[in-house]
Amino acid sequence: MEIAKLHSLFLNSQGVCTDTRNIHKESIYFALKGARFNGNDFALQALEQGASFAVVEDFTLEHPQLIQVKDVLKTLQELAAYHRRSLGIPIVAITGSNGKTTTKELIKTVLEKKYQLIATEGNFNNHIGVPLTLLRMHAKTELGIVEMGANHPGEIADLCEIAQPNWGYITNFGKAHLEGFGSLEGVIEAKSELYRYLIHHQGKIVVNAEDEIQLKKTKEAQTFRFGKQKDVDLQWVDRSEGLSIGFVCNGVAYHSPLYGLYNIHNILAAIALGHIFEVPLAAIQTAVASYVPSNNRSQVLQKEDVTLILDAYNANPSSMQHAIASFAQKASSKSIILLGAMLELGQHEEKEHKNLVEKCLKRNLGRLILVGSGFEKTARDTPLIEYYPNTETLLKEFIPPLEKPDYILIKGSRRWALERAITLFGFEV
Repeated sequence: MEIAKLHSLFLNSQGVCTDTRNIHKESIYFALKGARFNGNDFALQALEQGASFAVVEDFTLEHPQLIQVKDVLKTLQELAAYHRRSLGIPIVAITGSNGKTTTKELIKTVLEKKYQLIATEGNFNNHIGVPLTLLRMHAKTELGIVEMGANHPGEIADLCEIAQPNWGYITNFGKAHLEGFGSLEGVIEAKSELYRYLIHHQGKIVVNAEDEIQLKKTKEAQTFRFGKQKDVDLQWVDRSEGLSIGFVCNGVAYHSPLYGLYNIHNILAAIALGHIFEVPLAAIQTAVASYVPSNNRSQVLQKEDVTLILDAYNANPSSMQHAIASFAQKASSKSIILLGAMLELGQHEEKEHKNLVEKCLKRNLGRLILVGSGFEKTARDTPLIEYYPNTETLLKEFIPPLEKPDYILIKGSRRWALERAITLFGFEV
C-alpha cells in the first residue's frame, strides 16, 4: 500500500498501536517483531479487539482489514515521516549522553506555557519510540519535542530522517554506551549526526557555549548560544545556595528545585528555547520553578536531618562523575554513597568502575556502597567500601550505620532498581 493511502487511513483512525494489551478501538495495529515476540501472531486478535486495520508481514494471513507489507517497522517509520511532513510544524530534537529526558521535560514545561505540543513520553526515544511520538501529533499540535537516543553510530542520523527537526540541542558528549560507540570520540561523532542533519537542512541549533567541542561542531551552523561569556545570546551568572539551583539569566532571576549544578545547563537549554519561541519571561520563570523531577531522576528526599538524593534511572561514567562532584559540595565523613554498576561499557568496564571508586575515596565522602558485577574487582580491604552483587543481597544484608548520615547519594543504572534501597535509610518507596 502507498504511504499516502495508509496516511489517509491513519487520519481517519484513532491512532496507532503496537501492543494488543493496549488496543484502542478504530486504531491501526502494527505487527512489530522482536527477539522474543512476533506481532504478526496477534494481528487477528487485534482486529477482534477493535482495531480498524492491522499492518503485517505475514502474507499467509487472510482478512479484509489486513494491510500486508514487506517490513512493518520500516512502514511505521515511513508513515511517521510522511505525517511529520504533512504537519509542517516546528520540531525540536534533543540528544546527548546525559540529561536528555530531564532536558526534554524542562523544555516541554516551558514551551507548553504558550503552545499546544506533543513531546516524547518518558525515554521512548528509539527507532520505534520516535515514530510513535510523531504519530501522536495531530492537526491542533503547534510544536513537537522529540528525544533521540542511540547506542550505535548512524542511529541519530536515521531518527533525524524520520523526525526532520528544525531545531536541535545536544546536552553533552560523555562516556555512555562505549560498548557500541567504541570511545568518547565515537560518542561525539555519533551524537553530532544531529548537528550535521540540521546544518545540511538549514536548521538551527541551541549550543552550550561553555563546551569547546560543541562550539567547534556548530561553527558553520545557525545557533542560539548560552553561557557565562559576554558574546552569547543568553548569559547566566550562578546564584545557587546549598542543594538548590539559582541563577540570573539576561538579568532575570531563576530558581529550580532540581538537584545538582550539572542540571543548570539543562535548565538553560529550556530557557533558551523559551526565548526562541517567545514564551513570556514570567511564564518561563514559573515553568522552571515548578518542574519537579520524577522517575528517580535527581530527586531530593528529606526526612528529619537526612537528605537523600535519588538518581537511579541511568548511569554512565560521565553522569556518575557529575553526580559525585555535586554531592561532594555537601558531603562529609558521615555521608553515604550508594552506587549501582554501569552498563554497556564493553572493554572499558573495569577501568571506568575502578576510576569511579578512586575518585570517591580521594574525596573522602564517607561510606561507599557498591552494587553490581561491574564493581566486583574494585572492592578493597577498607571499612569504607562494601560490595553487594545485586540489590536483593543489599536489601537482605545491609547494616545501617549507628550514626545517622547527613547526606545520602543513590546513583546507578536502571537494572539495579536502587530506588528500593531508600527503605534502608527510613524513607518510603
